[in-house]
Amino acid sequence: MIFLGPLYSYIANLYSTRINHFPLIRLSFFGVDKAILYTLFFIILRIIWLKWKHKKPVVSHEFWLTVFAFYVFLLYFLTVFRDGYFPWQFKLYWDLPLSDVNFTPLVETFKLLNGTSILDFLYNLYGNIMWFVPMGFFIPALLEKNRGFIRVVIIGALISVSIETFQFLLQTGVSDIDDVISNTIGTAIGFLLYFICHIVKKHVKQLKFQ
Repeated sequence: MIFLGPLYSYIANLYSTRINHFPLIRLSFFGVDKAILYTLFFIILRIIWLKWKHKKPVVSHEFWLTVFAFYVFLLYFLTVFRDGYFPWQFKLYWDLPLSDVNFTPLVETFKLLNGTSILDFLYNLYGNIMWFVPMGFFIPALLEKNRGFIRVVIIGALISVSIETFQFLLQTGVSDIDDVISNTIGTAIGFLLYFICHIVKKHVKQLKFQ
């Protein structure tokens, strides 16, 4: 770990043998650490791009854009690129059968419901929804135009499909249509939250000028 190594070592020494799901904590630390690194790369490239285009940055917009970049990086590092920091550390498996992918909706989710761990069921269903709520909120908030509901939901669904595709090709997770459904629902919920906030903000501005 580049940034969080000492903190992780401290927590691991205290809790690695006490918490059953400690590998999730380890995965989270590595995901955040990698997200920080790539967000720094993003900031540098963003500054270069703004200078090249001779654009004056809007501080609030750049801040939330950076937060969104960190969120996207973290999302991919937690779900796909788990075991390395750089692209050349991963191997694509092109000869895998499509039968390894679950294309039947809700089958695997209900299997988890009937399983022994309710935590796995809750994370698989509600976790996949909640992880994509920021997607549905940030995309319309950061886009200057063409930020309709359908467009935003399609973008969220495509990002989810890309995650499942990479999980399949890299063998770093289970590719499941249920995840795409949950992620898309999360994106839709995020957009509705954005829409509500947008309406409230608009009404507050109108009241100020009255």
